[in-house]
Order: sequence, then C-alpha cells, then structure tokens
Amino acid sequence: MKATFLYSLGLAGALALSATALAWSPGKIDSEVNETLQVFKQDVNGAELFLNQAAGYVVFPRVIKVGIGLGAETGEGALRVGGKTVDYYRTTAGSIGLQLGAQAKSIVIAFLTPEALAKFRGSSGWKVGVDGSVALIDIGVGKTIDTDNIKDPVVGFIFGSKGLMYNLTLEGSKFTKLDKEAE
Repeated sequence: MKATFLYSLGLAGALALSATALAWSPGKIDSEVNETLQVFKQDVNGAELFLNQAAGYVVFPRVIKVGIGLGAETGEGALRVGGKTVDYYRTTAGSIGLQLGAQAKSIVIAFLTPEALAKFRGSSGWKVGVDGSVALIDIGVGKTIDTDNIKDPVVGFIFGSKGLMYNLTLEGSKFTKLDKEAE
C-alpha cells in the first residue's frame, strides 16, 4: 500500500514536471502542428481531403510517454476548425502494467460531425472512453484513407512513434483546454 502511494506520488511529480517542461507558447504549438500536419498529409494519401471534410480536428505534435511499471504521458496541441486554430489543449494519461521506457508520438483526432465537435469543445475535460470513443485508424505510410468505410463520429491517428514502448491506444486519455490565446 505504501509502495503504491509512493509510486503514485512519483508518477504525479514526473507528470507535473514533464507538463511544465513541455509547455509551449501558442506560436510554438501552431508551428509544431503545421509540421505534424505536413508529415501526416505527405505520408497518408487522402489525408488533406479527409481533414477538410472534418468538422474540426485536434493535433498533438509530440506526446511523451514514460513508464516504469506505472506510466504517464502528456503533450500540448491545437484544435483547428476550418483550418484555423480555435483553442489549445493538453492531453494526459496514466497507465499501470508491464512497461519500461519512453516514447514520443503524434496524434491527430478528427471530429467528423458538428455534434461530436460540440461535445468535445463543451467539455471541461473530455476523456476517451467516458465522454466519447475514438476509433483508431491504422494506416501505414503510403496508404490511403478510405472515407467510405469510416462511420465513427470521432477517429484518431497515432503516428511517428519512436521509442521503446508500443501501445497504440488512446483509452483513458484526457483532453483539457488550455488558457492560451491563438496568435
């Protein structure tokens, strides 16, 4: 019991430190989002058309995950509607289980209906699996997004994964709006 508390305390401290270390200015977030979208569009055929058809999408250019038995991940990103940044968000998640190492990944989550986007924007802390589900689309480099087969209102893409961990899930991830003004 005491060890679990100490692990939790250490995990919370590590997450707080990493969130502070990763705090970017709005300009830096927008620049990183632009670069991430450029890679996404280059690597996945149909990505630009797909994003243009979405009601909105949130992009997290770099989500860092670290874990030794207990894991934590965090990153900052921007919500775009009509191709323009409207809000900034932080994603956080924790996990327990067999894990050792660190990993960085990029995440794009598209809201395909105005209702799904409104629910996301109206939440004080939208959590995957509680406030809504995200259908992960597994598309390798050079593949095409088949929009005819995507029926879910919220879909996510995880790519650019580098590091020692392998865990393609968003389950339990929480997205919280940041108090930053678009530049």
